[in-house]
Amino acid sequence: MTERRRQSLILLLVAILVAASVVVLVTKPTKRGLDLQGGVQLVYQVSGTKGEGVTDDAIQRTIDVMQDRINQFGVGESEIQRSGTDQIVVSLPAITNTAEAQRRVGTTAQLAFYDWEANVAGPGGRLDAADQRVTGANAGGIGIGGAEINNPVALSQYGAVLRASKFPRRTNPAGTIPTQAGEQWYLVDDKAKKVLNTTPSASVAELTADLRTSRNPTLRRALDGNGQPTADKRFVKVNEGWRIIQAANNVNTDGRVVNAGDRWFIIRDRPGLLGDDIKNPSQGVGQGVGQNGPLVSFEFTDNGKNRWRNTTREIAERGAANCIQTRGLTKAQQGDACNQHFTIVLDQQAISSPTIDFQEYPEGISGSGGSQISGSFSFEQAKSLANLLKSGSLPLKLNVISSQQVSATLGEEALSQGLLAGAVGFGVVAIFLLVFYRALGVIAVLGLAVYTLLFLAIIKLVPVVLTLPGIAGLILTIAVAADANVVIFERFKDELQAGRSVQRSIKDGYRKGLSAIIDGNVITFLVAFVLFLVATAGVKGFAFTLGIGVLLSMFTAVLLTRAILGIAGRSKLMSSPAALGARKRNPIWHRFDFYGAGRWFFAASGLILAVGAIAVGAKGLNFGIDFESGTQITATARPGTTVDDVRSALRPVGQGEAKIQSVNDGSRFQIQTEDLSTAEQTRVNRALQTGVGVQPDDLNSNTVGPTFGETVARTAVVAILASFALIAFVIWFRFGLRYTVPILIAVVHDLLITAGIYALTGAEVTASTVAALLTIIGYSLYDTIIVFDRVRENLNRLPSAAFSQIVNRSMSEVLGRSLVTSFSTGLPTLALFLFGGDTLKDFALAMLIGTISGAYSSVFIAAPVLTEWMERVPAFKARRARLTAANGGTLPPYPEKGGNEVDVDAARKRRASSRVTTPDAAGEQVSAAEFAEMVRELGVEGAEAQTRGRVVEPPELSTGEPTNRAERRAAARRPATSPAVPDQPAPDAAPEAPGPVQRAADLSPEEVTFRDDPGRRPKRKKR
Repeated sequence: MTERRRQSLILLLVAILVAASVVVLVTKPTKRGLDLQGGVQLVYQVSGTKGEGVTDDAIQRTIDVMQDRINQFGVGESEIQRSGTDQIVVSLPAITNTAEAQRRVGTTAQLAFYDWEANVAGPGGRLDAADQRVTGANAGGIGIGGAEINNPVALSQYGAVLRASKFPRRTNPAGTIPTQAGEQWYLVDDKAKKVLNTTPSASVAELTADLRTSRNPTLRRALDGNGQPTADKRFVKVNEGWRIIQAANNVNTDGRVVNAGDRWFIIRDRPGLLGDDIKNPSQGVGQGVGQNGPLVSFEFTDNGKNRWRNTTREIAERGAANCIQTRGLTKAQQGDACNQHFTIVLDQQAISSPTIDFQEYPEGISGSGGSQISGSFSFEQAKSLANLLKSGSLPLKLNVISSQQVSATLGEEALSQGLLAGAVGFGVVAIFLLVFYRALGVIAVLGLAVYTLLFLAIIKLVPVVLTLPGIAGLILTIAVAADANVVIFERFKDELQAGRSVQRSIKDGYRKGLSAIIDGNVITFLVAFVLFLVATAGVKGFAFTLGIGVLLSMFTAVLLTRAILGIAGRSKLMSSPAALGARKRNPIWHRFDFYGAGRWFFAASGLILAVGAIAVGAKGLNFGIDFESGTQITATARPGTTVDDVRSALRPVGQGEAKIQSVNDGSRFQIQTEDLSTAEQTRVNRALQTGVGVQPDDLNSNTVGPTFGETVARTAVVAILASFALIAFVIWFRFGLRYTVPILIAVVHDLLITAGIYALTGAEVTASTVAALLTIIGYSLYDTIIVFDRVRENLNRLPSAAFSQIVNRSMSEVLGRSLVTSFSTGLPTLALFLFGGDTLKDFALAMLIGTISGAYSSVFIAAPVLTEWMERVPAFKARRARLTAANGGTLPPYPEKGGNEVDVDAARKRRASSRVTTPDAAGEQVSAAEFAEMVRELGVEGAEAQTRGRVVEPPELSTGEPTNRAERRAAARRPATSPAVPDQPAPDAAPEAPGPVQRAADLSPEEVTFRDDPGRRPKRKKR
């Protein structure tokens, strides 16, 4: 297949892909993340229970239960993902209340039915169903429903825990349901007479971990540095076989207590049946006498029917016996004895405690018709409870370690800002390419347009959840695609300026630039891969889009733009250097001694690093709540509101010392506090609404607990170390050890510079900043790889030059393209910084600093460090000594023709593979004088025009024998009087420098006489 046909097929394929992309963009919806449409994201940490450890299977079953609950509540496009080994991330779009989301998803919902009188415990753990001082008489069952009843056996939680701690361990007899609660540990404050952890832990170690990771700062401060309770606080254990439950006079949407007061009870943990024994729960309305109002009805499983009948029969028989024994008492006294209860406990709250009518059900209730739960429910509360029971209990214990709430209004605003930043970023890159590359810029912009279209189609087709960090990734991958074009175009211009034909320049430009593009993109892709594996959910979107963009940019830059360039290269426009921006220029750095000035660059970098280190030591880094935990609220108040107004509104709810700052137009405020519980956050939100006119749709909140902060910090360290390891391996594999160390030094230099500037400016360090730092590594290495790739190439082109001269020549050749790639990266990053909104500013700031620092370090840090190392290699050390001695003790910064530096050793010369031919097509022949002029312009010295249609062989570049059959035939046909190339003097003996030997066709015309290949070998005419 000819080259032109191959290029045409590529363009046809791209056209088909573009058409398909348009169809996808028109027909497929975009799946937006919470930060772009509003909603709630919860991050849970799981822990085991008595009967269930933290295993993959248990986590998956927990996720299944949570997903079932979400489906029942009708939350569309929700998402539940496992993160790491013990975390679950839940995303709920369109939910505007964090507390409601937690109730719907994270309630454990462990349901149990107890015979109240048989299991409620009195002092000393005494069980006595006939003693009303133990059972509470008619208030037994805690007085659920209607007016609150003063139960004589109710205790405070502190009193209940202390009493229960003295009870002996109990286990249930064989054949009954085993105890559901094992050991239960509490932290109590004896001075305040309070229990600090409402939900008990299964061991001291678990309790200590729960306290350290609690979102309540009071609980975290209750332990000293050794994990021991501080003054007046102590751990208290309740033995297995007992439960401490709270009375619920009214229940909320998840069946939990509302304004119940401090009414706690100790019961023997011997349930009659569990939540697994019921099925098909549903919300309904009571129809009988005294049953008006919402309730929850359900059916029993076969096993549940038996247990229900046995439990209710025992209650009915006891009620009947009590009535017989209390004959002669008043009706009220007799009623207290006859009315026996069963109590329904959901998690730690008793939500209903009805009586069993022994006269109507003397043999117990069969359970064939199911049963129902009532308890002063609203319709919504009954529905919520039914859904919880329907989904079943969670196998594992869940602890919220991070919550984020984004309003729909602010989500739409973030989307608009992200799209604007993307449009501006694309526009400025396109304008830059058009101005700098002209006709080539048109091709590059066309490639970028196709790239963007394909990228958006992939986002919709997969589908990928589009988030704000994802939009940032898209914008930065535009820079990746532009950089690939810049590398190719600069190589193409080099070849054109060296006198090659357009088609040959395209071929050689791609061949010589491809390795640098592949190396740079492989490293960027590996960084994105590491980020995707270890980062938090928000950063994963950025990593995914960055990875897709890198792969797609390879397709558009290497295949698409080459095909367009190959087709367009036959036009007259492409033969004009002015139209391509390829005029020969000598930039101001053409003869600059980069290596000689290295000490000044090292000194400048050292000074900057020293200032940054002092700033980090004195001020430290301003870590955001992603690392240090806390609650951050973003709220839009009424116009004219000041920081003092916001502080005054927060003071009544105990947040007068919060960190408050005004952002954007002055009416939006960012409030940062210690991490607040859900209830505390609700109070703060209400205070803002009533105090400064904040609307619910103008509230964003983000709460991070210490556990999540530790996870973010740990994953950041892992990501950086893993990235360094992968990068070191790739560089070592592609360049060798001596090139790897300078590259890593330059990367560390860039990261330290960025850290120093963050410390000086006080900019906030977030999880997005870590993503930016890792991206900086990729971009910094891209520039360094371009520089080192040229150094490695010049090792073969200048085999007699000192290494410092090779580096200087390489720097002068690639500094321009380094500046261009930095501009093409910096422009969209600047657009992201200016138009991307507050969320992306920190990310864009780190990227801007890294882009500038990376361009600087690749030329002025990595290259000089490499030179210092390589000049100590014996071969280069000897060569430098020889050249210095030959120049009177001074080594010129650049190798020069005719000087002491020999550009190409005679022993390294090879025959040029190119040939110059005269055309044999009718009407295309040229005269001998014209052909001789062409030969002189191409620099084929000593060649003479031969018979039209014959090959004019280039002169020998070596004294060896012809190396292949074609060359032997050509040598046989060559006239004996053909002039020879005069031999160059052999250089002084010196150890050979490392590096592979290249053919003369790969050498620069500044070093050797190069033969071009403007045409094909003519066909032989049949005689």
